[in-house]
Amino acid sequence: MITSFTLLSRFDFKMIIILILSLCFYENNAQTISVERFLSKIKVTDIKNDGKDIWATTEGNGIYRYNSKKNKWENFSTDNKKIKQDFFYCIEISKKYIWAGSTNGLYIFDKRRKKWKRKGFSKGGQFGNWIRSLKYDKKHKTLWIGRFRNLSRYSLPRKKYYDYNLTIKKVDKTNSIKSLHIDGDSLLWIGTEAGLHKFNINGNLRKKQGLSFYNNSNNYFMNESDQVSVTNILTEQNSIWFGTDEFITKENPNFNVGGMYQFDRGIEWKKLSSQNGLNSNGVFDLELVGNYIWVATYQFNPTSKKQMHRGITLVNRLNMSTSKLENSDIPITVNTLHFDGTNMWIGTNDGIRKIKLTNSIVPNFTR
Repeated sequence: MITSFTLLSRFDFKMIIILILSLCFYENNAQTISVERFLSKIKVTDIKNDGKDIWATTEGNGIYRYNSKKNKWENFSTDNKKIKQDFFYCIEISKKYIWAGSTNGLYIFDKRRKKWKRKGFSKGGQFGNWIRSLKYDKKHKTLWIGRFRNLSRYSLPRKKYYDYNLTIKKVDKTNSIKSLHIDGDSLLWIGTEAGLHKFNINGNLRKKQGLSFYNNSNNYFMNESDQVSVTNILTEQNSIWFGTDEFITKENPNFNVGGMYQFDRGIEWKKLSSQNGLNSNGVFDLELVGNYIWVATYQFNPTSKKQMHRGITLVNRLNMSTSKLENSDIPITVNTLHFDGTNMWIGTNDGIRKIKLTNSIVPNFTR
């Protein structure tokens, strides 16, 4: 199985641990940490890299591409008429294409032709074109598209789209996709607002062959919530990690209790929440770096019904110990995280922060 864990093979894990402790407990020495700032005052929703450039989607300012060699940002927005949309929520990358999800369909950038085009979806009603998650399966040359209603698949060899309704027992939210994750070379995990689908890619999704569904029954997600909304999924050889939404009210305090779950692929579940280590119960994003999972968190206010950012918690995946990342250069309004093998890119409501994870800064904290 190939996971983002393999990207860290050239790192000394002891150095990473020292770095993380430095970030958490040495805020007074913040000037020694390599934190760069980009795109000030812009709300960043997703970040990816294509091996050369960094791509970022924003809420209201289109899409940005960063050329690290030239240290230059290029913007695609309605302001410069390079794209006919400014509100984007996710982005995914292949060798030839960039895909970006908006509330008005899928936008495709052809790298060779250097032009954007839009793909709309007729099925799914008013919210059928709101795309919240994208995942490219390189082995099968397939783009999976998670929509507010329905899951779609684009076959690059056939140049054809396929739509699937995943509704279970007439519960519409089981067909409202929030997250997608490729597990090894044969499984696709599909997080929804009301549970989790597991699909064997060798099956027939139209006939629901190879498709299984899990919610908070039968001890999944520890039977805690009335409903579970899965925002993020990470996999490693022996475990799967799930980030979930917090959505509670005074009338229904157990609707979506949130938290971060670890599943051992067998029967055992463990949970982290505000009661045992997380900053808060809502999870915006997860990213794996060596033995640590970076968790972007939020708290849901049952009175105002708004999500309040609570920064980043670092979780040791080996023993589930936690520490809060506290650094004056990194705001708490974190929406997305992306590790490119060397740098952690942090998308916030105030632009992007880049932390360079190298051994060169370690001596500053080990004197």
